[in-house]
Amino acid sequence: MSRRGVVTLGETMGLLTADAVGHLQHVPTMTLGVGGAESNVAIALARLGTPVSWIGRLGADSIGDKVVRELTAERVDVHAHRDPVAPTGLMLKERPPGGATRVWYYRAHGAGARLSPADVDTDLIAGAALLHVTGITPALGESPAAAVRKAVDIARSAGVTVSVDVNYRSALWTPEAARQVLRELVTDADIVFAGDDEARLLLGTDTGSAVELADGLAALGPAEAVLKLGADGALARAGGRIHEQAAFPIRPVDPVGAGDAFVGAYLAERLAGRDIATRLETAARAGALMCTVPGDWEALPTRAALSVSETSDVIR
Repeated sequence: MSRRGVVTLGETMGLLTADAVGHLQHVPTMTLGVGGAESNVAIALARLGTPVSWIGRLGADSIGDKVVRELTAERVDVHAHRDPVAPTGLMLKERPPGGATRVWYYRAHGAGARLSPADVDTDLIAGAALLHVTGITPALGESPAAAVRKAVDIARSAGVTVSVDVNYRSALWTPEAARQVLRELVTDADIVFAGDDEARLLLGTDTGSAVELADGLAALGPAEAVLKLGADGALARAGGRIHEQAAFPIRPVDPVGAGDAFVGAYLAERLAGRDIATRLETAARAGALMCTVPGDWEALPTRAALSVSETSDVIR
């Protein structure tokens, strides 16, 4: 059987971003966009030439229409159930003076939290080369967690590569609850992505070097354990070896979405048959580029943008 492309699964919401630096109560206008970790990765893959589909649940509303329009425009194949009762979720992005970006979520009773196993397309996943999920979706409730579990089970039964980005969100569940569910997902994954704090959460430790954490994640089952270390670059345990990648110097504007850019680029290079060193370098470069422009996905690079960035040691 010839397999093609990637399937992602998760929640995508409307995103209102303040048009100026300042607290929301003092910012007169905001811009409406869309965002979600799994769909961000889907866009990253599409921009790098990888066929990709996104499975999700949206409200039967104008924000849901915008999600479909934006993803379709980015050449993502959309498989979205439109919920007649629950609205599409919403997040507000604030840029306080002199502070880190803050995001406020309105998702508890949204359509994404009602994602169910019935929304999961068995044939779509079974025919893919790779399934990518994150730890955000199972944190939304029992039904979304069951949907992710079904997707992973389908992939494993069909011999489809499974990729998991831990993406722990402390606002959605406790470390104890997250550890139990996420360890099960990681155990069934071929590739796992995590930050160092997320790796410590999964492994139940407060200490450990990056190498020790990567080794610990790999011991859970994945053939490739990739640590996203921000300004310290990235590190992976794969093929019985440790591989390291330095971060690219940047002048950061907005770090939101950098991790999704990293994951999308890594997976695109993997599916293109690139070696681990190339995957990590491209992923680090994509993540750095993402930090140089505001937005959750708008700055995700194309192949052409990555080629231009290779001519400079500093990404601006």
